[in-house]
Amino acid sequence: MDPYVQTVGELKIKFRGVRKQYLKKGLYSPIEFVTGRVKRRESIRNKAKLRGYTRENLAEMEDIAGVRVMVQFVDDVWDVLELLRKRKDFKIIEERDYINNQKASGYRSYHVIVEYPIDTIDGFQIVNAEIQIRTLAMNFWATIEHSLNYKYGGLIPEDVKARLTNAAREAAQLDLEMGEIREDIQEAQLLFDSPQQKQDFKKENGEENELW
Repeated sequence: MDPYVQTVGELKIKFRGVRKQYLKKGLYSPIEFVTGRVKRRESIRNKAKLRGYTRENLAEMEDIAGVRVMVQFVDDVWDVLELLRKRKDFKIIEERDYINNQKASGYRSYHVIVEYPIDTIDGFQIVNAEIQIRTLAMNFWATIEHSLNYKYGGLIPEDVKARLTNAAREAAQLDLEMGEIREDIQEAQLLFDSPQQKQDFKKENGEENELW
């Protein structure tokens, strides 16, 4: 699993570095935060059985290494996507748009499959990785659905499934509404994130000695 751990670690550092570069220039960053994980062995085995992977072709599985780039607005998804397309340190081999073509369940996200090169003590290696780009609303819904799928073994009761579908519509509407006032939100956040504004806020609230 070490090559996948290394891949996730390097990609997280790089994408967090992109966010820092925007903020250092006083610009709005389309990247809100970045998370990553290596698929659990049990999950790998289950998917291998389901999709017909063997020891010989297991490296073809695309999501053993996974990185999630969180954004605030749907428009930010496309900005992050352009950033990914311009990078020279990995190769995009597939894109899956579940935002304009959401799944029947209501799942929305944008998936980018990449070939990422790493150097190890055993030599050069190419690792497949999946990068998911989601708004906070998309991620909240997907996290809940994932938990329910786990609880019910993939067979979510129809009444719960109907509520999930309704919640997906509400999440999409929330993204739409936030997009309508995107400029106002961005301006407010840039003002509030300035060092002086943070210091003033801390003084007003008696938090001078608290970690920010």
